[in-house]
Amino acid sequence: MEKVIGYTQGTFDMFHIGHLNLIKNAKRHCDYLIVGVNDDDLVESYKNKRPIVPLNERVEIVRAIKYVDEVIVTKTLNKKEVWEKVRFNEIYIGDDWKGNARWEETGKEMESLGAKLVFLPYTKDTSSTLLREKLKEF
Repeated sequence: MEKVIGYTQGTFDMFHIGHLNLIKNAKRHCDYLIVGVNDDDLVESYKNKRPIVPLNERVEIVRAIKYVDEVIVTKTLNKKEVWEKVRFNEIYIGDDWKGNARWEETGKEMESLGAKLVFLPYTKDTSSTLLREKLKEF
């Protein structure tokens, strides 16, 4: 039986339980989990703000998680470009993105490459954006 290589990607700023749940659930679906950590310039390009935690620290935090087999620094949101580098069989994203046009398109693109898009349960009560807002209150 072929080993399933899984992939997920994120900023993982102010690491919280939602991040851990995504990674833990992703690992349940594959034999080898690769996690992409978005570099600061990429994050700034789509969030219009830089992460609070520096890239090298975010990478080390993700690398230390027992469910993670490999960490890569990502400079693109284009999943085909990532697939060309690491050839994953499955890609994981929170189910809060279900129905999103970009992710529907990504799913079709992945399918054409022989990879499968898998939606995983999203942890609703915690997000880095919410943490950032709470910190502003102090």
